[in-house]
Amino acid sequence: MKVLVIGSGGREHALAWALAQDPEVELVAAAPGNPGIAVLRPAYDGQTIVCRPVDVDDHDAVVALARELDVDLVVVGPEAPLVAGLADPLRDAGFAVFGPSREAAQIEGSKAFAKDVMAAAGVPTGRAYVCVTPEEAATAIDAFGPPYVVKDDGLAAGKGVVVTSDREAALAHAAECDQVLIEEFLDGPEVSLFAITDGTTVLPMQPAQDFKRLGDNDEGPNTGGMGAYTPLPWAPEDLVADITENVLQPTIDELRHRGTPFSGLLYAGLALTSRGVRVIEFNCRFGDPETQALLPMLKTPLGGLLYAAATGKLADHGDLSWRNASSVAVVVAAKKYPVSPRKGDAITGVEQAESDAVHVFHAGTALADEELVTAGGRVLAVSAVGKDLAEARQRAYAAVGQIRIKGSQHRTDIALKAERGEINP
Repeated sequence: MKVLVIGSGGREHALAWALAQDPEVELVAAAPGNPGIAVLRPAYDGQTIVCRPVDVDDHDAVVALARELDVDLVVVGPEAPLVAGLADPLRDAGFAVFGPSREAAQIEGSKAFAKDVMAAAGVPTGRAYVCVTPEEAATAIDAFGPPYVVKDDGLAAGKGVVVTSDREAALAHAAECDQVLIEEFLDGPEVSLFAITDGTTVLPMQPAQDFKRLGDNDEGPNTGGMGAYTPLPWAPEDLVADITENVLQPTIDELRHRGTPFSGLLYAGLALTSRGVRVIEFNCRFGDPETQALLPMLKTPLGGLLYAAATGKLADHGDLSWRNASSVAVVVAAKKYPVSPRKGDAITGVEQAESDAVHVFHAGTALADEELVTAGGRVLAVSAVGKDLAEARQRAYAAVGQIRIKGSQHRTDIALKAERGEINP
C-alpha cells in the first residue's frame, strides 16, 4: 500500500510514524510534511518515506500529487482542509480517502451544526445559545452565569474557546466572533474518545485525556493542547461502550440519514458530569496531542485500518488491539505561546531524547541552514510508553529535559493526578 498523508504537524508526524510500522505499507508520503517526518527511518526493508511540497489549499495540486505518486490511500490530517472540502475532489478522482466530506466535516466546522445533529440524534450535550449580536451574547451569558463558556462557531485552531468567570472577558471574546455559542459549564473530568468509522460501522479507540490550559494546575489561557495520556486508569469499565452506544453511533447514524455520511475519524470531547456523559465538542480528525499518545499504544496495523474505513469495509476489520501499557505525551511550546510564539529559535537534543520507548513528534519545526529551529507555537510532542503511568511520565519528562529551546514552555503535571489516583469520575 502507498499512503499520502496531508499535513505538517505533530498529528501528521505521528500518523506517518505509525503507518511506517505497518508492513503492508511500502510508501509513506507526507505533503508538505515536516523535518521530523523527513528523517523517519523506514520500519521495514524496501519501504520509502518522503516529504513533498504542496499547497493543501490547492485541491488540484493535491489531486495531481496523489496521481503522480499513484497512492492507494490519502489521509487528510488537519481540520482546515477537511472543512474546506479537500476530501471531495480526491474521492471524485477515484482515491480512497480517510477523512470526511466538506458537508460531514461541518460537525467540527460549525458548532451550531454539531448541536443540531446532536439534538436530532438524542446525543447528550450541554445547553447552548447561538448568538450573532453582542446583545444576544450578553443575555445568554447572564442566563447561564459563571463560569462562562464562550465558543467561536467556526474553526479557530484550538483557540476559539474561552472559559472564564470574568464577565467582561467573556463578552470581549464573544464580540470577536461572527457567530458564537454560549454554553452551560459542564463539570467533571474530561475525556477524548476517537472513533474510526466508514459512515456505518464505528470502531472506538481507547480513551485519552488532554490538557488544554497552558500552565500547571489548569491555569493560564486555553491552547491547542499541552499534553495527553492514555489509557485512563480511573475511567469506568463500561465508559467506551456507553459512549459508543449513546454518542458515537447515533451521531454517525444521524449524519448518514441526512445524506452526509461521515467517513474518517470522529473525535468526541466529553465531560463526565454529575448528570452523566455530555459532549463538549466534536472534531472531524485525529486530535492533537492525543494522537501522539495513542498511536504508540496501537498494535493494530494502521494502514489496513484506515484503508478499511476509507473503502467502506470496516465491519470486516475486527476490533482494535492495544498494548498493555501506558503512554504520556508532553508538548514543548515556543516562548510566548499561545499569544505570539517566537520562531527561529534553535532546537537541540531531539536525537538524544529518543529511544525505543520515547518518540519526539515534530509539530512546529523547520530547517534553517540545516539547523532545526522553531516554526510554530507547539514545537514538539514528547511521547513515552511505560508499564504504567508512573514509568511513562518519568520517561517522557526525562526526555523533555534533554531538549533545549530558548524560552520554551511545558507543563510538569501531565497525567500526574491520574498517576496519584486523584481523579474521580
